[in-house]
Amino acid sequence: MTNDLLLSLLKISDTADGATFSVQVQPRASRIEICGIQGDALKVRLTSPPVDDAANRQLEEFIAKILRQAKSKVSVISGAKSRHKRLLVKGLDAKTVAVLLNAIE
Repeated sequence: MTNDLLLSLLKISDTADGATFSVQVQPRASRIEICGIQGDALKVRLTSPPVDDAANRQLEEFIAKILRQAKSKVSVISGAKSRHKRLLVKGLDAKTVAVLLNAIE
């Protein structure tokens, strides 16, 4: 998949702070993995339950590892209590996020 196609499918956007994109999570899965694109969101399976922010923390750590960033650079900016979330990656632009996400497929 080309980076431009990934940018358009995921709607990765540049902001003043970094890049944002949507994620759909599946908590309590058997393993942690990115399992594709659903709609305009990256679909991610997590082993953590959606209790006490455990799934959000695991999502932030997993995406930070994938994007080769510090955990503090990735944060859930909306949808903390939903399966549909919006993430902010501080310090990266949309094209860089697309390149890094594209490299794992």
